[in-house]
Amino acid sequence: MTTPIIIAPSILAADFGRLTDAIGKVVVAGADWIHLDVMDGHFVPNISFGVPVIAAIRGATQVPFDCHLMIAEPEKHLAHFAKAGVDHITIHAEASTDLARAVGKIGDLGCKAGVAIKPETSLACLESIKTAIDIVLIMSVNPGFGGQKFMPAVLDKIRKARQMCDASTRIAVDGGITTDTAKLALAAGADTLIAGTSIFAAPDHQWAARIGDLREA
Repeated sequence: MTTPIIIAPSILAADFGRLTDAIGKVVVAGADWIHLDVMDGHFVPNISFGVPVIAAIRGATQVPFDCHLMIAEPEKHLAHFAKAGVDHITIHAEASTDLARAVGKIGDLGCKAGVAIKPETSLACLESIKTAIDIVLIMSVNPGFGGQKFMPAVLDKIRKARQMCDASTRIAVDGGITTDTAKLALAAGADTLIAGTSIFAAPDHQWAARIGDLREA
């Protein structure tokens, strides 16, 4: 059985002045998840948004909220994001002081647990906890900025992650996802595409076509 491809638009690239409207429209256009890039200005240079914004937009849709915490010491904040209504919490292997414990806590909070790794980070950090992870997020750009170009060097990491993990584990790719790079990522073993600029840079009446192109890649 073929694993269905998940398309998760990142609202980091959406118009922050009309987030609920954008979320509603992108879900109608075919989004499977809504991806939430949370940045703290410490683990990554930029600051995006946090718990109050997520809680405010949660009512815009029933599709899963896929929360990517690009923050230092994420274990201190997991309960707050779960309470805000997110369905998945992905933390960075490089940011957690006790990765196994943090992954376990995410599950205890009733959320699916994900671990993200930067382009230069080895997959070895996942070996001991791979059976506890629902999502492995391979960053195909350096985290912290939208609109970057896809790094082809991560394709081998995607292949290795797919071989390492159980078939039920989602292998997500985030950064520089376009129709062309989506083809490469999917061929390498990814099954979840996180895309921001390639969707939201277009007028909203084109979002369905953009999502359809990614899904067919």
